Amino acid sequence: MSLFRINIMFFLLLFFFSAPSFSQEKTRSKKEINLLAKEASKCMKEGNFEKSLVKARIALHYAITIKDDNLIATIYNTIAANFDELAEFDKAFFYYNKGLFYARRTNNNELKNWLYNNLGNIYCFDKKQYVKGIVYYKKSLEHSKKTNDFSQIVFTKLNITWAYFDIGHFDAGYPYLEYINKHHQKYGDESTIVALNMLNGMYYGYKNDTKKANLFFQNAIKFGNAGDEKSDLSFSHQEYSKFLLKNGEFQKAYQNLALYNTITAQLNTEEKLKKINVAGINLEIDEYKREIDKIETKYKTKQELLLETQSKNKKISIIVISLLLLIIILFYILFQNTKLKQNNKLKDLQSKIQENIINASINGQELERKKIASFLHDNISALLSSAGLHLNVFTSQNQSPPQEILKTKAILVEAHDKVRDLSHELMPTLLARFGLFYALEDLCEKNSNSVIEFKYSSLVPTKTRYNEGFEMKIYFIISELLNNITKHSNAKNAKVTVQENNKSLQIHVYDNGKGFDTAHFHSLEGFGLNQIQARINNLKGSISIDSKQNHGTSIYIVVPVVEK
Repeated sequence: MSLFRINIMFFLLLFFFSAPSFSQEKTRSKKEINLLAKEASKCMKEGNFEKSLVKARIALHYAITIKDDNLIATIYNTIAANFDELAEFDKAFFYYNKGLFYARRTNNNELKNWLYNNLGNIYCFDKKQYVKGIVYYKKSLEHSKKTNDFSQIVFTKLNITWAYFDIGHFDAGYPYLEYINKHHQKYGDESTIVALNMLNGMYYGYKNDTKKANLFFQNAIKFGNAGDEKSDLSFSHQEYSKFLLKNGEFQKAYQNLALYNTITAQLNTEEKLKKINVAGINLEIDEYKREIDKIETKYKTKQELLLETQSKNKKISIIVISLLLLIIILFYILFQNTKLKQNNKLKDLQSKIQENIINASINGQELERKKIASFLHDNISALLSSAGLHLNVFTSQNQSPPQEILKTKAILVEAHDKVRDLSHELMPTLLARFGLFYALEDLCEKNSNSVIEFKYSSLVPTKTRYNEGFEMKIYFIISELLNNITKHSNAKNAKVTVQENNKSLQIHVYDNGKGFDTAHFHSLEGFGLNQIQARINNLKGSISIDSKQNHGTSIYIVVPVVEK
């Protein structure tokens, strides 16, 4: 015990009087920093991502010391672009936003244009949040107009067109496509010729102008095969396959789908090779962020840091000693009250363990739902579709196919529909693609029948999106409550009301059924209310139930919103 105390005192004294050693650091001129930033950008374009990231980090350090917002934003854009090239989209998104923060403090419209456009790409092509992506593209367009950069205007309008067409808003996207068709020859370049022809093919396919659509799709594929735009070429084959399938040309549709899969596999392999080539650098965002945070700390002189460290050490020493005394006092108090509180602690612990088990089980089920739904949709459904295409090609080539073939074809269609329905039941498409409020409205409509009517009311804009996991949990909680009403309440009318207030989601589920005695709330296992309570506790929310026999039931839920 004596030796332990001596060691503690030695540690405190050493900590108190220790001071970091400082080395003189030579600052760089703006010209030198700018040259280093250009070298980082050049390395990235040459595919040397490791070297580019290292140079960019060094350049960022010096740019922050001279407090040049324009240089800082430019270097963040380069760092983000490296991660973008490596398909590390979360990291790219983080650093593009960092760059935008500094760019907004400058008058550099060209830089703002790049950053808004890059963020729009991530929202549309990675996060599939097309509404947000289009907003960012339009902000990019505003800045390119300020610089009269017509090449960039054409490029950004092409992105906006693509985003609108991806979500089926062809009429909204057509004015942008019309502008590109008019000015591409003068201001466009070869890198966008494949995408432009593909978009024209998509538009004329939507207009049912088969001749023009075929011509544009074939041009897109021809230019894609002649150039280096493999990604655009793969999308061209995919969209052409959809068009051909729509028009009954099943063999060609299958061929183009196969080419799309082949090129996509090649691109995925290339992305993996890029990541292997930079295996020597730490690409974990938390590690890289710590390095950047160190760079972003306020630039201080040697003397300021020394004084600050000494002051900090004194404060820490006082805090450590105070904490030791406090721990001794608390230990004594806890020791005196242990016997009285032991039973309560055990009960609380058992309750917490039970709740954690329930939440772990529920989270596991939801994760498995998502995985199974994704596997069914992306693999089994795709295989069934391919088999169907083969049979369609066979039946189109044979005037009188055997009955076994026709029956097989019908069985495949039925199997495809059942797999699709099961996938949607496990993970509703509306929830994944359009969000919680679209899915809840659809849920109420699907549960309504001649016996009971579910009404839905929401004061939150339907397009509002939250964290994906949060939306999934809320959806299945409400789904379970609606199932309870249908099975147990004998109600004829029910209503779901949702509103957001002070960053909390307020949900009210009401029915005019037979109700129940809330005094036996915890014993109503058939209703699954304990599991619902555990889910809501896990979300740090609250639930209250107001019910009387023969007077219906009102359930109020308040849950803090989890943003994206």
